[in-house]
Amino acid sequence: MNENLLLLVPIAAEHKALLLERFAVTEAPDPASRAAAIASRGASFELVLTNGTVGFTAAEIAACPKLKLLAAQGAGYENLDVAAAKAAGVRVCNGAGTNDDCVADHALALLLASVRALPQQGVALRAGVWRDDLPLFPNFKGRRLGVIGLGGIGRKIAVRAAAFGMVVGYHNRRPREDAGDLPWFDSVAALAAWADDLVVATPGGAATRHIVNAEVLAALGAGGHVVNIARGSCVDTAALAAALKAGQIAGAALDVYESEPRPPQELIGFDNVILTPHVAGWSPQSIRATVENFIANVDALQRGAALITPL
Repeated sequence: MNENLLLLVPIAAEHKALLLERFAVTEAPDPASRAAAIASRGASFELVLTNGTVGFTAAEIAACPKLKLLAAQGAGYENLDVAAAKAAGVRVCNGAGTNDDCVADHALALLLASVRALPQQGVALRAGVWRDDLPLFPNFKGRRLGVIGLGGIGRKIAVRAAAFGMVVGYHNRRPREDAGDLPWFDSVAALAAWADDLVVATPGGAATRHIVNAEVLAALGAGGHVVNIARGSCVDTAALAAALKAGQIAGAALDVYESEPRPPQELIGFDNVILTPHVAGWSPQSIRATVENFIANVDALQRGAALITPL
């Protein structure tokens, strides 16, 4: 008999088909249907597929006594109660690595668009303004890029930036032995003072809340650009709006927001802000990879083997 899966994230039909082949799927992509599903069928669910933003709570874990595996679709898992799951004997995994390339691609696209002012130049052209009446915007070669969080995604961003001739430095809690000759900075403020641009690629959660704040933005300086493809909580939205208004930085490009799924109202009016709707990790290839990774973890669990991407 197919195992019972509670699916808490929306997935395109072509990828959902992979799950329907294997599992008895109950979809609950919104709070009301989620609460109803757990209240009526919590005792039957053996698998839960969620993501870091949607999460899964200790109370929900307790309401699912047959739960064997709690999985985050992507790399993030900040709102999964991992401790409660493990205490209940539930295995936990995520989708580490499945969408790293897609996120890194999107980060560089945002950085290129912001530094080269592509949206503003498009608007100007449509208004009849030719290049002679526009300011010059820098190219990438020789610019210093500070990467906040040199994990799987951060490393791929660093490789892509280096291919453009950028000089890359990073901040982690401690230096990485596998970072080669990339310079490490012991604080985000120190990294920002060195860098021309910043990309936020750190995990979310309380430890990184507002890791980019007013002090960091001031240190980055008037020519700097900020890209966030991590979690909205990592950037202080009010401080970013204030820095943009004061001309303390040159621009920002964000895929994630403190207010999501609502757009960040404080930033809407700036023509030097690029906004995308938390899609950095979304592509046909990456979504399929996350679903296949989940299935591979279930297969490992059934064999009694180690999970593929355990937490």
